[in-house]
Amino acid sequence: MRSHYGGEGIPTRIAVRYVVFAILSTLANFAVQAAVVKIYPSQSLVPSMLAGTAAGFGLKYFLDKRWIFFDRYESHGDELLKIVLYGLFSVVTTIIFWGFEIVFWTVWRTDLAKYTGGAIGLAIGYISKFALDRKFVFKLEGVTD
Repeated sequence: MRSHYGGEGIPTRIAVRYVVFAILSTLANFAVQAAVVKIYPSQSLVPSMLAGTAAGFGLKYFLDKRWIFFDRYESHGDELLKIVLYGLFSVVTTIIFWGFEIVFWTVWRTDLAKYTGGAIGLAIGYISKFALDRKFVFKLEGVTD
């Protein structure tokens, strides 16, 4: 698995791009959640969270792979391994996201609180995820941090 950069610091343009992509992924997540709430208003919390998370995952993987880590397709097996690792790390960071979203919704029971908690959880999760993805998913062969 090769990447554009390895052990050196993160270039500013990459950090800015990562933040922009995190925001885009968050907006996609929230837009899908809002759509699910309109479709299933009485049972909206869990279905909206699952659908929003799936939308955010797909968009973020594509953007990270192409524009953050400059990762190229090498083989089916290599790509599958990347997706599995990316997915596993996404589960960890999604627990952070969902935890904040659920706690905020449970305490205040408003959409604003739910999305505020979600935004905080996503921000913490994305920071953690970048470090994990850089080290384990889209790593440069032979380079360690």
